[in-house]
Order: sequence, then structure tokens, then C-alpha cells
Amino acid sequence: MSASRRSGTTDELGPDEPERDGPEGSSAGPAGSEGSAGGSDLLAALLDGMDAALCAFDADGVVTHWNREAERILGWSADEAVGRHGFAGWAVRAADAEEVEARLMSAMHAPGRQVHEFALLTKDGGRVLVRTQSAAVRGPDGKPAGVYCAFSEVHAQIDLERSIALSEALFEDASWGVVLVDADLRPAVVNAHAARALGIGRTSVLGRPLGELLAQGVEELESALTHVLAEGAPPAPAEVWVSVRTPEGERRRCWRCGFVRLASPLAEEPVPLGVGWLFQDVTAAKQGEQEAALLRFRTNQLHRAARAAAECEDPVEAATVHLDFALAGFADHALIDRVAGGAVADADSADPVRLVRVAVTPSGAPGPSLLGGEAGLPVRYAEGHPALQCVARAGSVRADAGNLPAERAREWAVGRQWPADVVHALCAVLRSRGRTLGVVTFLRGAGRSAFERGDAVYGEDVAVRIASALDLAGALDSE
Repeated sequence: MSASRRSGTTDELGPDEPERDGPEGSSAGPAGSEGSAGGSDLLAALLDGMDAALCAFDADGVVTHWNREAERILGWSADEAVGRHGFAGWAVRAADAEEVEARLMSAMHAPGRQVHEFALLTKDGGRVLVRTQSAAVRGPDGKPAGVYCAFSEVHAQIDLERSIALSEALFEDASWGVVLVDADLRPAVVNAHAARALGIGRTSVLGRPLGELLAQGVEELESALTHVLAEGAPPAPAEVWVSVRTPEGERRRCWRCGFVRLASPLAEEPVPLGVGWLFQDVTAAKQGEQEAALLRFRTNQLHRAARAAAECEDPVEAATVHLDFALAGFADHALIDRVAGGAVADADSADPVRLVRVAVTPSGAPGPSLLGGEAGLPVRYAEGHPALQCVARAGSVRADAGNLPAERAREWAVGRQWPADVVHALCAVLRSRGRTLGVVTFLRGAGRSAFERGDAVYGEDVAVRIASALDLAGALDSE
């Protein structure tokens, strides 16, 4: 049977309808007219297609409409429901019937909608707690002609409210970034945290390509979003390094990202609406992990170098062993210069010094350091050379080619007696027994970053070991 009675008008509920059990097809217009039948069919289809259960009462409290969702929840069919007076004796307990009917029918004389919760009986005798929304139905004269009541199971309504509340909380108060990306990979909704992370306003980011928001990491991020649209959410979060444009310049950030594919709940088959992208900035943690891993590696290198140097009979060879082990992951080239004429005491540090090349790593194919300096000829370092500054200061000196063009950078390196591909340098003084023995210089090419303070500390650790070996070599020579 249809969700609504075919007798009576199709667009209004009122007391002027013909008898409820009259023949189908009667209407306010000419009997059997196609317009009336079509209107009744349309109303029935609309009611049966609703996701919420719906019933309606006329002014006397008689059920006039009952859709399929109401039948699904309570088990009573439209044939069994339409025409009954209220819910008494079938859909509610007798003790509750008067109160339930009074609360429902009170909506006929109240403005707006009223929300109630009460228990209804199913056809098999069970009880279902429902939440109802009821409102008056007006007749052609504008007077109350009945009441309609939409209801759903309370737990389903609570689930819906929780989903809505979660969505609103994510886009307002979440402590991580939340972005809804449409099928064209453009942000459609952005929460406040994500807008701050992107360095742009919440409305300014909407509809813009990700390439306009990020300087680096766009390809990796778009690839992940495309995969989620096609295959679904990945099994674990992904860490993506990006560069964000800010007024102060580009900032490199690491975001731990989670992705979920969004599909329309209204379609028969899942239709991708886009991707829910959640991310959290873990840059500090990742940098801490990288620094810890680097520190462990360098500590292991120092330990291995000390073990290998202890097996060398020649102290100069032991110095080159320390140099070779230090290069791994730290520099491309390195060289050792000793002070000509022996070590320099602090009292004599004001006098000009000359440096003699003791060892140098190959600038071409990799291999062990090459020894030299037997002739004692000083290296042609110009005044102000970083190595000479290092001796004068008795401390580390860093030098950098900066943003010079490639040809100028080559001239910069060659002019300082370094390999032509060098753009970064670190000079660490060789000190032992309160004297300056020379300088060890670590060199990096354009493919590496400049030396930082942590690198200088590591270079100084290596320099202490090299200085001890060279001091031992000098003592043996004097004997």
C-alpha cells in the first residue's frame, strides 16, 4: 500500500478529506483526473523515499500517512497504521498513550517544531526509543488541520549528531591540520590550524592549486592524494617534507599525514568527493631523530678511527687514518697542514706562520689520504686565508663561496689552493700540549650544505686526535 492515503487532497492534510476508507482515486478535483492521481503518486513516492520515518495525524488524531521508514522501524505496515486513532493500543503502551498523544497533538497549536523523545512499540512487542520532530499542518484557510511527525531511532540520531559535532570540532578546535581536498586536488575546506601551517588565511587558500601554497613537496603530496582517490586510504601515516612560503622566506617542514577518501553517502555506488587530509607538524621531532642518528654515526666513526689508528706504527699514518674516517658523510675533501719549523707556542702566535702540506685526500677517485711535505715547502696561502686565520685565532674558521656563479666559485676555491669544486670549508686548529701544530681543513662541494656549529664541534674532535698523532710524530723525530 502507498505511504499515504490516496483519498483526500494530496498537498494538504485536513479534516475536509473524504472518508478514510473510501475508494482510492477520489480527490478534491474531478474523480479519476490524471493530475490528482499523479499528485498522489508523487506524494507517495516522496514519503516512501525519505530517510526519516514519517507519520501524520488529522485534527482528530487519526493517522493519515505512514511511510516505509516508519514501517521499517516499528514493523507496522501502512495498511495497519493508516486510519487508527493515535498510537494507543498498538504503537505505545496503554499507560503512555495519553501522554504521547497529548505531546504530539500539542504541536498543532504551537509555533515551529517540537522535539520529544519517547518509547514506541514494535509489531513484535519490542520497544524502540525514538526522537520526534512534530509540527502543525495548515489547511487552505490557514487554520491547523493536523500534525506531521518525523521520527528516528535515538541511537541513529545521536550517531548523526556525533558525526556533525566531530566535523565541526575538527574544523574549529583541532590541534592538527585538517583539509578537505576536492577531486581536482584543490582545498575545499581548511581548519584554522592548517591555515596557520600554510601561512595563509582560511578563505584565501580555498580553490587554489597546492603548487601556489607550497614551494617544495607538492609532487609527493599530490601523488599521495591521487593514490587515495583511486585506491583508498593508506594503511599508515606518511611523512612528507615540504617547503612553506612565509614572509620571512621558505621554511622546510615535515608533516605526518593521514588520508581518508570521502564518498557520497547518497549515491548507490561510492562516488569520490575528495580526500580528507589530516597532518601534524613533526619537524622538531624528525630533526631531533636525524641529529641523534648523526651523532651516533659520528661517535662510531671516531671509535673505529681510534681503533684503526692504534694499530699504526707511524703516527703520521695514524693521523691520516683519523682524517679518512672523518670524511664519511661529513666532507668531500680534507687536508692537513702543519706549521713550518715546528709547533708554535701561544707566546709566539703573533708572528707570521707558514704552513706545510702534510696530507691530502684525493680530489678525483676516492682513496686513502696521500702523504707529502717531505721537502718542507710552504703552501702559497694568501694573507687572510682561512687556514692562517685559524692558526692566528687558535680556533675554528668557516668559509663559504656564498651565491657566487659557478665560474666565480671555481676561482674562489682555486685561489685558496683548494679543489675547484669546493664551495664550503671548515678549518680546525691542531692543538696539543698548549701549542699550535697546524690546521686540518674539511671541504664540501656544491651538493652539500654549509658547515654548521655542530659540524665544527665534530671537526674539532677529529682535530684533537690528529694533533695528538702529529705531536707524537714530532717527539719521535726529535729523539
